[in-house]
Amino acid sequence: MKNILIIGAGIEACEGIKIAKSMGLGLIIADGNPSAPGFIWANHIIVASTYDGEAIVDQAMTLKATGITIDGVIAMCADVPMSVAIVAKALQLPGLSLESAHWVADKLAMKDRLKAMNIPIPAYCAVPEKADIEKCASLIGLPLVIKPVDSRGARGVQYIDSIEQLPQAWELAARESPSGRVMMEEYLPGPQFSTETLADCGNYFTLGFADRNYEWLEKTKPFMIENGGDSPTSQTIEVKQQVIATVEHAAKALGIATGVAKGDMVFSNGQAKVIEIAGRLSGGYFSTTQIPLATGVNFIEKAIKLALGERLSKQEVSAQYEKGVAIRYLDLPPGKISAIEHLDKAKALAGVELLSLFIQPGDIIKPLVNHTQRAGFVISCAATKEDAIAVANTSLAQLKICYEP
Repeated sequence: MKNILIIGAGIEACEGIKIAKSMGLGLIIADGNPSAPGFIWANHIIVASTYDGEAIVDQAMTLKATGITIDGVIAMCADVPMSVAIVAKALQLPGLSLESAHWVADKLAMKDRLKAMNIPIPAYCAVPEKADIEKCASLIGLPLVIKPVDSRGARGVQYIDSIEQLPQAWELAARESPSGRVMMEEYLPGPQFSTETLADCGNYFTLGFADRNYEWLEKTKPFMIENGGDSPTSQTIEVKQQVIATVEHAAKALGIATGVAKGDMVFSNGQAKVIEIAGRLSGGYFSTTQIPLATGVNFIEKAIKLALGERLSKQEVSAQYEKGVAIRYLDLPPGKISAIEHLDKAKALAGVELLSLFIQPGDIIKPLVNHTQRAGFVISCAATKEDAIAVANTSLAQLKICYEP
């Protein structure tokens, strides 16, 4: 029996962990939370921060000394490329190099690399000090996006359309950056996409492709809160092909030869451009649930095989069908929740595949400033994209969220 080391055992990781278990693998699971829900499927547990690759390596080496083999390493819905690379190097496993992990973990390093490799990207610049904001903004032009260099979950990411917003925006972005670094980039109008690509020894297969939904933007500005996504895309096949070609070229430029490349893409002024590339499986149940529903391909299984050093057949990476899939997040006004009603009714609606709430009575809802604050979501599947969106919206409308007076 082969053993795989999975980094991340949070609630989103559980779907992927169950797939790994169903493949007959022994599971060595690492997470900093001793009560992480994914641990119930583990053969061996490593309690260490998912961001501490060296600590994970130390405990993995201890297991190896007892005769337990480790045949692969993968992050499961956790944005920890450096930890995966550290483990892969120490244990001589397939995966990202340390250099590639640096490129995908540091947004400035990523943009520098993509620019050097002639991959289309927005104009960008580093903003090392608050005193630099107006100079940098004049180079980029308004509107622009200001963001931390090394954060996640849209923390500190802000849409700026006036110079007066910049000082406060820089301070927030700096607070949300572990290294205190801030960058600006051009805001590109146009449709945005989430993509997910399998990389098999330099061959690329983009199975995940969804239109991103930003209908909340006007009310959440300056914060850029995504309200889900849906597939198949509403764009032409030519646009889709150009986006896929660009994201695959970007993955190659960033050294992602084996594993997964998650893309945040935009099509603006007739050209596909890269907003960001991550060298990992996506969160938001995109890789675990949405891609399989839309294509019939078990994306997590393929990613695990790559992490184990196995090759993929053409049939394995070919979509079996095309169905409509949508995810929508629950939109709630601020206040203190007193009760949640009709949850079972919302879940029972035909076409609802997964409905999950992150709230309970007594919680206080605050205005959204990043993705981690979203209150819940529904994923739906139907024959068409439009029907899937309708099911998702209808399901959320069934919920009755009561507030304290």
